[in-house]
Amino acid sequence: MAEATPQEVREHMETYTAFNKLVLFVILWVVLLLASMALGLVAGVGLLATLMGIGGTLALLVAFAVMN
Repeated sequence: MAEATPQEVREHMETYTAFNKLVLFVILWVVLLLASMALGLVAGVGLLATLMGIGGTLALLVAFAVMN
């Protein structure tokens, strides 16, 4: 096995961290989407579901854009 240089390790950690952020974002967005769909279809509060879906998506985008 070849030894990794410190720069390669740092680049790998940056890629790993970015991928983890992406996976976390997708999981949270899917949960938000399912909750909005449940509110809209099952509970019958379509306007609240729409507002929650759009507001939640914007909040997630802003939160993950600001995260280090």
